[in-house]
Amino acid sequence: MNLCNLCPRDCKVDRNARFGFCNVPETPIIARAAPHFGEEPCISGTRGSGTVFFAGCNLRCVFCQNHEISRGSQGRTVSVSRLRDIFLELRDTGVHNINLVTPTHYAHAIGKALDGLDLGIPVAWNSSGYDRVDTLKQLEGKIQIYMPDFKYSDPALAKSYSAAPDYPEVAAAAIKEMYRQVGAYRLDDEGMLQSGLLIRHLIMPGKPSNTKGVIDTLTSLLPRGSFLFSLMSQYTPMPGLDAYPELQQTVTPALAEFCYRYMEKKGIEDGYYQDVTAATDEMIPDFDLTGV
Repeated sequence: MNLCNLCPRDCKVDRNARFGFCNVPETPIIARAAPHFGEEPCISGTRGSGTVFFAGCNLRCVFCQNHEISRGSQGRTVSVSRLRDIFLELRDTGVHNINLVTPTHYAHAIGKALDGLDLGIPVAWNSSGYDRVDTLKQLEGKIQIYMPDFKYSDPALAKSYSAAPDYPEVAAAAIKEMYRQVGAYRLDDEGMLQSGLLIRHLIMPGKPSNTKGVIDTLTSLLPRGSFLFSLMSQYTPMPGLDAYPELQQTVTPALAEFCYRYMEKKGIEDGYYQDVTAATDEMIPDFDLTGV
C-alpha cells in the first residue's frame, strides 16, 4: 500500500509518511485483544468473543464511546505476523469467534494475517459500515460474519456527526456487498452466529426519522429473515460534546419504543432490541494492551 484508498475517504496519502483521516500509520496499532462479553448473545455466548480493538477510525463520530482509541494512536504497533499470532492465541482461549473492531483502515494487514489461516471459528468484521466495496471484495472468503453499523440514513446527520455526508449510500452499498459474500445468516445448535450479517443501529437522541430511514433502507435492500438486526438504545453522552447539546442526553423510553414498534411494523423479527437501561459505560473495556 502506497497511497491509501482502503476506505471511502480515499485520502491517497502514504501513511508511513503522514496520516490520513484515520489518524494512524499503515502498520496496525492494537489497544486490546481479549475475550469480550459485551456483544449480542449470538456473538459473546458463554465463552466470549475474541475481540481485537484497533486504534484509529475512518469515521470518528463525535459521540464515539471508544474515543480513547478511535481518535488516534493509543495502543501498540504490531506486525502482520504478530497479528496472526494474536488471532491464534485468542482462538486457543476457547472464544466463539475472532471479532475485529474498527478494522477498515487496516484491511490490507488483516487480509494478509488471515491469508491461508484456518482458525476453526468464524472471523467477524465489526465496522462502522463506512466501508469501500472494492476493499471488502479483497476479504471475500476470509470473513464469515459481517457486523456493520448502519448509523445514518440522514446525510445531514452523517455530515454533522461524522464528516461523511455520503454515509447512507456508502453503507448501503457495503452491506449489499457483505450480503453477497456471506448470504443469509446461520446459527449453530447453540445459537451462535457462524456466518451472515448482524447489522447494528444506534438510536440517536431525538432523531426518530434517522432510525426509520435505516430500517426502510434495510428492508428494501435485503430479504427479510436473511439478516440479524440489532436495534440499540445504549447511546451514552461522552465528554467533548459542548457543541452538540442535542447529544448530551440519552434516548428516551418513548423514542426507543417508537423505533421498536416501527421495526416490528416493517417486518424485522430476527435480531435484538436493547432496553434504554443499557445506556451506561460499563461495557467499555480498558484499553490497556491486554493480549497485545
